[in-house]
Amino acid sequence: MNNKEILLNSTSFIVSETDEMGIIRYANDEFCDVSEYTLEELIGQPHNLLRHKDMPKSTFEDLWKTIQEGKIWKGFVKNRTKNDNFYWVYSTVYPLTLSDGSKGYMSCRKVASRNEIEKATKLYSTMK
Repeated sequence: MNNKEILLNSTSFIVSETDEMGIIRYANDEFCDVSEYTLEELIGQPHNLLRHKDMPKSTFEDLWKTIQEGKIWKGFVKNRTKNDNFYWVYSTVYPLTLSDGSKGYMSCRKVASRNEIEKATKLYSTMK
């Protein structure tokens, strides 16, 4: 198991889109690069494929409750890569409706600072 941290740079912008059930229907190139998955491997998979074991379930319960109410969720997330590495992001998730009427969620992520990661790590360790 590698379990090495993948560091994002200051211009990193990771984007994905899911349907209402959390199934990935779009991921940008940077998402694929950082997650170590190809686009073909991601499309049709549940977004929780990337969930890291260190993340408390209550964080994702809050995320789902918030976006299903039509609100925007923001928070720090530790994700797992295909090769069991990990990366931290500051994530913004919001509901959307496409032109064909289908609903889903868009997630945009950027780099989290070391200080933010340390605070999130401490907080999440108390929630497990």
